[in-house]
Amino acid sequence: LEDVIERQDPSLRNTREKTPLAGDGETGRMDLGGMLGWEQPYCDPFRKMLADPRLAPYYNSLVGTGYRLDHQPLVILQEKGSEGFCMHGGTIDCSSGKYNQHLAYGCHNGMLTNSLLGVSLQLSDHNEGDGGFMIVRGSHKSNFRMPQGMIDGESYVEHIHQPVTKKGDVVIFSEGTVHGAKAWRADHQRRIALFRFAPPTMAYGRSYYTKWPETYYEGASSEQIAVLEPPYSTRLDRPVLNEQGTIEVLSRSVKKKSHDEKVFGTDYF
Repeated sequence: LEDVIERQDPSLRNTREKTPLAGDGETGRMDLGGMLGWEQPYCDPFRKMLADPRLAPYYNSLVGTGYRLDHQPLVILQEKGSEGFCMHGGTIDCSSGKYNQHLAYGCHNGMLTNSLLGVSLQLSDHNEGDGGFMIVRGSHKSNFRMPQGMIDGESYVEHIHQPVTKKGDVVIFSEGTVHGAKAWRADHQRRIALFRFAPPTMAYGRSYYTKWPETYYEGASSEQIAVLEPPYSTRLDRPVLNEQGTIEVLSRSVKKKSHDEKVFGTDYF
C-alpha cells in the first residue's frame, strides 16, 4: 500500500540503539492512517470498533458515559526485525516520575477512571515470543519512575508481559499503565489497529478540531458518529451510548438552557 509509511528516519525511532527493543537496527515500524474514511465495506471493521455492543460497555465503564474517540486510529505493521517501542506512559510517568494527568488511572469509591484508554484490534496472531505489545501489569498504581534499563527492555524483564493473542482479539489497556512493544521476531507480518478513547470532557489529541475528516462521517451509523463528538459535558445535549447500546441525548432542564441563552446570547455556556 502506498499510504503505508515506514519510520526510516533515525529521529522517528522509538527505541534506543542496540537495546533489545531496537530489532535489527534497520527495519522500521510501518504506520497507516485514515481507515475510518475508506470506502465501504473496507472502513467497516475499523468503524465497528467505535461502538460495537460488545466493546461499548467496557468503554463506558473504564472511560465514562459519553466516551469519545481521541486520537486518529492507527494501523501498525511490522516485518521481522522491526523495532518495537520503549516503555512509556504511566499514571506516574515511567521516565520522569511526574504525575501525568493526561494519562492517569484512578479509583474513587469503587469507580474506575482513565484519562485515556488504549484499544488494540489484533489483525495478526501474536504468539509467545513473537514480540509486539508489552505491558508492566499493575504499573497503573505505581508511584515511582522506572530504571532506564527497564524502559529499554534490558533489565527486570520478568515483570514485562507480552500477551498471547489471536487475530480478531481486542486488547484494552489504560494509558496510565506503562507499556511499549518488543521487537518483532516472527516470520509473519505483525498488524494491529490502535484506537484511543477519552472521557467526554477530555482531549489529548487534536484531530477532532474543528471536525474529523468528512469521509469519517459518510455512511457511519448514528452510534459511531456520537463517538466522534468533540469534548464537552454530557449535560450539554451530548448524544451518548447507553447500557442498551442505543443513543440517548443528555440535557439540562429547558428553563436552565433558556436562562443561559438570555445571559450569554449563546446556546451553551
